[in-house]
Amino acid sequence: MKQSILVVEDDADIAESLEYNLQRAGFRPVIAESGEKGLHLALDKKNRPKLIILDLMLPGMSGMELCRRLRREPAAADTPIIMLTARSAEADRIGGLNTGADDYIVKPFSIKELIARVNAVLRRTEKDESRTYRDKTLFVDLEAVRVECDGEPVKLTRKEFSLLEHLINNAGRVASRQQLLDAVWGYSYFGDSRTLDVHIRRLRQKLGSCGTSIETVIGVGYRFVGCK
Repeated sequence: MKQSILVVEDDADIAESLEYNLQRAGFRPVIAESGEKGLHLALDKKNRPKLIILDLMLPGMSGMELCRRLRREPAAADTPIIMLTARSAEADRIGGLNTGADDYIVKPFSIKELIARVNAVLRRTEKDESRTYRDKTLFVDLEAVRVECDGEPVKLTRKEFSLLEHLINNAGRVASRQQLLDAVWGYSYFGDSRTLDVHIRRLRQKLGSCGTSIETVIGVGYRFVGCK
């Protein structure tokens, strides 16, 4: 599936050029001509962008303010942002980066350079996301011990999170009850395996609509299948 890139740009000619060239580069661009529309699309649960190209000078909500707003939103806090601006002063570049932008490119710019910057930022992001899981509904940061379902935080106990982590790390494969007990409770655990079932049930309940990502394999154990 093509990666979605949100372009927030009020200049119709630039937006059209970016849309055309991003499509040619294999991306799926989405255009917003204002900061307000950009904010709405950036937080769209059904089509969250993989990266945002953000013009600094926008009518209404400025690009700088939009960047600040996005960095305060859990659902968009980690979405990479490349800022576009006609301002080339060092203070403006530093200001954009300090606001939360991942990169900064000055107008007029080369389309080839912009595409190269997009690919470079995405490569860095994919490397940084090696310890995360994300699908259309569920997000799990295994390093930060953070879980979100439908953009809402989910509070788990240490053992519940450890169970989820083990299942995600073995996604698509069946984990037997004994394997899960060994991984989470330790090899010295000799208690009732029903303890595991109770924890799985509580984990599913806390995950809400994301609880279906954990599938029961009758007579064997559990399997992580993600939210479909």
